[in-house]
Amino acid sequence: MPNIQIQPVSYALGARVTNIDLSKPVSSSDLKMIQDAWTQHVVLIFPDQKLDPKLLIEFTQNFGELDNYATQPFNRHPEHDEVMLLSNKPVQGKIHPGANNGQNWHTDLSYTIRPAKATMVYCIEKPSVGGDTMFANMYAVYEALSPKMREFLDGLEGINDVGLVSTRRDPAILEAFKRMNPPVIHPAVRTHPVSGRRALYVNERVRSFAGMTEAESKPLIRFLCDFSVQPRFVYRHQWSVGDLVVWDNRCAIHLAVGDYNPAEYRHMIRTSTMGDYIGKYEDPHIKPPMTMDHLSHEGQVGVSLLHD
Repeated sequence: MPNIQIQPVSYALGARVTNIDLSKPVSSSDLKMIQDAWTQHVVLIFPDQKLDPKLLIEFTQNFGELDNYATQPFNRHPEHDEVMLLSNKPVQGKIHPGANNGQNWHTDLSYTIRPAKATMVYCIEKPSVGGDTMFANMYAVYEALSPKMREFLDGLEGINDVGLVSTRRDPAILEAFKRMNPPVIHPAVRTHPVSGRRALYVNERVRSFAGMTEAESKPLIRFLCDFSVQPRFVYRHQWSVGDLVVWDNRCAIHLAVGDYNPAEYRHMIRTSTMGDYIGKYEDPHIKPPMTMDHLSHEGQVGVSLLHD
């Protein structure tokens, strides 16, 4: 097989990786090239792949410790705990609650003390139009801010509140979800452990900045969220069946665009890897968070729906 080829897909971020079959073991040299490209381009697209859940798990392990989705059991693949279903297609007679997850700008699990590192999504079926995923380069966002603003943000910490995931949920389920995920504090700017570059780490799930009131914080959070999703920072991926897309949650935010006919299937599977423990609870005296075991079956389903 010819050497793999890497071609940027937009100025902002993203590259297409071709001449590689991920259903087969990846050589150490090819893996090094892929990981270097991931560091450089943040989002990688592998078109025309033929993967099943087991093969997807095997490839994902090259990027770190797998998430077993213990907090999202009702979105799991029926045979593989490490695989999440992003699908409005019935599986074993049921539509999984995660069918509409991710339809706002976010980075995965930023409301936990151990946010996600890599996320991988493989497209099995897609609607005839719509259902794209958008990505924003948070390196470029940070670097485009004025020196004074960067200096100010470098000293801030954001309070990430899971209650901001969605306001269109059953209040009782949302309250249980908040008890499972108490507010956590992350730096407003992260230094990537591999590239050494600094990236803005603020999204719409940041309630306020530590040491500042919500009234003081909200105008700045709104400005940063709006600034981050300008077209110059964004790549919009139009899915094809067989696409595997891999992104780095440490320096990108993303949005699943819900602009497709719900009568058509959007069927994808997802894996992700666990990131570093970079966060701390807002309340330093907090008790261990509540687990799914404390919830009724209905509550567990509802909370599982909220996770993304």
